Amino acid sequence: MALALSILAAPFAVKGQQTAKIPRIGVLRPGSPMGNPDAYQEAFRSGLRDLGYIEGQTILLEPRWGEGRLERLPGLVTELIDRKVDIIVVGSGVAAQVAHQATSTIPIVMATGDPVASGLVSNLARPGGNITGLSGFDTELSEKRLQLLKETSPGVSGVAVVWNPSYTSMLVQFTGLQTAAPSVGASIRSVEVRDAKEFERAFAAMTRDRPDAVLVLADALTLVNRKLLVDFAAEKRLPAIYGSRDFVDSGGLMSYGPNLADMWRRAASYVDRILKGAKPGELPIEQPTKVELVINLKTAKALRLTIPQSVLIRADEVIQ
Repeated sequence: MALALSILAAPFAVKGQQTAKIPRIGVLRPGSPMGNPDAYQEAFRSGLRDLGYIEGQTILLEPRWGEGRLERLPGLVTELIDRKVDIIVVGSGVAAQVAHQATSTIPIVMATGDPVASGLVSNLARPGGNITGLSGFDTELSEKRLQLLKETSPGVSGVAVVWNPSYTSMLVQFTGLQTAAPSVGASIRSVEVRDAKEFERAFAAMTRDRPDAVLVLADALTLVNRKLLVDFAAEKRLPAIYGSRDFVDSGGLMSYGPNLADMWRRAASYVDRILKGAKPGELPIEQPTKVELVINLKTAKALRLTIPQSVLIRADEVIQ
């Protein structure tokens, strides 16, 4: 009798194992895929694999991209919530804000962004609520970019700063640049872009004002349109520095900022801890551990610009 019961129970045990819930992770990016395959998505996947997860078997990913259009984000968050995701991983402070407005119960993990400037948390050590992750923001980074631009081209005075005021963190960075400019002997000229249609106007303004150099603050909009920005700087023979190496990979002169691939890889550990029972509000938000200077010597040569040795020796990567 016991043997018969065990035989009858076996199929039900197998069925129970087969229908075990696989964690579903939403990934909300305000920009576009960075390459094919997407470098940051692959870094996130790599981090999950290192922790023992197998995509499609022990974890499912639901990626969504805003393509640089912030107005798309609320609809994408709704899609993820409808898909009953267990965690939402976001690629910016704005994406985190939109996700937080939509849900106070689904854990939100920031792979990058500025949770303090975005008004999401007041304490990085104990964020509270349903948000945790990594902060890619440091006020000193923008100031350092201006210093590097001045070191590379000592004759630079007027610097056009291309930025998107739709992001609170961009306003904080721009204000920091305004404060730092006099100490390095530069003046800041604001060039605002809120959507793709404004780039033509921005380029016309810079052509008219003739700045000595360009500094681009990296956000979803400028990243999606990075080739336009890089090509403009090349056409006008302007030295330029960017907030992300993606611009340099597209032909830009140099960048200084967090290693975003590393941050996406580290975001996987937050997902792992939350899936194992940790409360997001009790997980400290980490700041960048890898900040890299990347220089494109091919672009420097095209600009007939000699990068000082004092700058080159500090570079984490030099593209020949």
